[in-house]
Amino acid sequence: MNVMQASPIQPPNTYDAEPIPPEARAEIDRLLRSGDLFRYTAPEDAPVALLEREFADLLGARYALAVSSCSAALFLSLKALGLPRDAKVLIPAFTFAAVPSAIVHADCVPVLVEVGENFRIDLADFEAKFTDDIAAVMISHMRGHTSDMDAIMALADAKGVPVIEDAAHSLGTTWDGRNIGTIGAVGCFSFQSYKLVNAGEGGILISDDPEVIARAVIMSGAYEHNWKKHKGPQGQNSPELAEAFARWQNRLPLYNMRMQNLSAAVIRPQLPHVARRVRDGRRNHDLVADLLNATAWMHVPPALPKEARAPDSLQFNLIGMTDAQARAFQAAAKARGVSVSVFGLSEDNARAFWNWQFLGETPDLPRTRAMLMSACDVRLPARLTEPELRFIAEGLIGAAAEVMGAPSRAYGT
Repeated sequence: MNVMQASPIQPPNTYDAEPIPPEARAEIDRLLRSGDLFRYTAPEDAPVALLEREFADLLGARYALAVSSCSAALFLSLKALGLPRDAKVLIPAFTFAAVPSAIVHADCVPVLVEVGENFRIDLADFEAKFTDDIAAVMISHMRGHTSDMDAIMALADAKGVPVIEDAAHSLGTTWDGRNIGTIGAVGCFSFQSYKLVNAGEGGILISDDPEVIARAVIMSGAYEHNWKKHKGPQGQNSPELAEAFARWQNRLPLYNMRMQNLSAAVIRPQLPHVARRVRDGRRNHDLVADLLNATAWMHVPPALPKEARAPDSLQFNLIGMTDAQARAFQAAAKARGVSVSVFGLSEDNARAFWNWQFLGETPDLPRTRAMLMSACDVRLPARLTEPELRFIAEGLIGAAAEVMGAPSRAYGT
């Protein structure tokens, strides 16, 4: 089918999330009538506790802890691993500012690793920087792009260093058939409004390690004996979890990063929709990617062989454009009703490492910098229709043709 035909008149709305399923309304009304919004008020089966059980089952993990944000989950993961002050944590240089911020919040030091034009970790730089003083690795599957987890885990396991997966963008993504977030010691997910499951704000961490979960639960704000309301797999009592709780009672600070029941009531009815959203998001991504890859000016890197992505956005590289042409491309796409961001050219972009001035001196990362100066970002929510997707592709292709002085013609036939 020709990309230039059957486009809708109005530009598609790529920012709104899907409506919250109607099943949530009765539970929200019940909570509002009762005023029972605190997760620990109910003796058992509070909405947050049910969410933790259901999410752990969905991912195939033993334990889950719902918290106020994915940033909180990352922070608690570092604290739960017992890292000492000033411990060094390896992270990709292509990530969101909240990731190094969580590391700083945990009194640790982020060490940035180069990222290639395929948006994944440069394994040579990763290995070179994985020195004996590295205490943990935090892998951001940024925008759902998964680096080579076999190579990363082999290096980390050989050194006895724990891996935390920042899977904020990767709910539903798999690596060699395993759910992303279940490969490292801890997996952290986001329920912020632009993610696959939307609660406005919120996060969750998963782990099979009862010691890590017990420490994270207490530090999240399970004061006194509220930790007794946290159960093991299938909602059963877990002796190993209870033993870990008993060891850490009153020995850890309380950071109060709990999720409240209204958020859980919004999230839980969306979990049965995850598989459908993953399927539709992958279909939408691949349709637009194929159209862009048929041009001379844009390239969408392929997934790694063992990676099955769950995308709700599209990233691509501009080919042969100067910075001025890239800016003109953004403006031309916007004039066509398509919003596109070039990571390195968007002012104060929180995903450009040189804007993380709270880290001090900007590190020298030429490969990541070059990638960010040509890497583009477009939202593609799973709810978009094929005509809307073709409108977006047409706008991007037309904008590139205008900037590069190419004749106006149809692409992707």
